[in-house]
Amino acid sequence: MNRRVWFEGRAERKEMEVGPKVVLLLRDPEGFGQAISDAFHPNPTASVTEESFELSLERYGIRNCKASGKVRHFLDQHGQHEVSVLLMEYYESPILACAFNEVLAELAGQKSSSMPTIVAPFFVASSKLKWDSKSATKFDSKGSLYGIQIGPETDISKAIIARTQKAPPSLQIHHEPLACLLQLVRVLNLPTLVLIGQRGQRISDKEELEILYEIGELLANTCKVNFSRGKITWKPTKKSKDEQEPWRALYG
Repeated sequence: MNRRVWFEGRAERKEMEVGPKVVLLLRDPEGFGQAISDAFHPNPTASVTEESFELSLERYGIRNCKASGKVRHFLDQHGQHEVSVLLMEYYESPILACAFNEVLAELAGQKSSSMPTIVAPFFVASSKLKWDSKSATKFDSKGSLYGIQIGPETDISKAIIARTQKAPPSLQIHHEPLACLLQLVRVLNLPTLVLIGQRGQRISDKEELEILYEIGELLANTCKVNFSRGKITWKPTKKSKDEQEPWRALYG
C-alpha cells in the first residue's frame, strides 16, 4: 500500500505518495548518500519520477532554513510506487535533529493501515563505533555490514537482517547523524532498518569502495531496483580518528 505524505512546497503544501519502502539518505559532506542515490536506476519494466520537498522548521525557532531534499519514486509497470529514495540535505546540529524529526514525523503522521519501512544506510568511520571487548572480534571484521532493527519487523527489514551481522548490544555510536536518527525512530516506533558499513584507518580506499558496492547492491536487491557500480564516484575526505562531532552528547 502506498502512503500519502504531506510535503511543503515553496508556494503551497501538496500531497505526495511514497512507496512501502523508503530508502532514507543524507547528502553528507563525504558524498556517500549522493553516490548511493545516483547508482540506483529502475528495472526495464519500471519508471522513475522525482520531486523536491521543503518542510518548515519554524516550530523550532528556525526561520532561515527548511528541511529539504529530493525524492525519487521507482514505479512498477502499473505506475504504482514500489520504493522511494529520499535524499535529505545535510545540516549541522542542532538543525540536523530538527530536520530529521520533521521528515520522520511526516512519514509517521498519516493515518494508515500500513506505514512504510524506512531503510537508512550509513558509512561510518570505525573510530565512531565503540563496543566492549567481548564483541570486538565479531564487530571489527573488515567488509562486514551490520543491521539494527527498530520498531515492528517487516519483510524488508527481515530480509536485510538475514544478510547482515547483528550489531552488538554494547555498541556505542558517536556518529551524530546516525545516533540522532536511531533515537528519533525509536521514539516514533517506526519500522526501520539501519544498515551500517565501517570505514577506518585499516581499510584501504579499494576496500571502502567494495563495502559501498555491497551496501548499494544489498539495498537494490531487497528493494527491487537496479544498482550500477559504474555510476559510483567515491572520493571521501579522511578525518582524524580523534575528531568528534558537536552535540553528539545530546543523543547518548
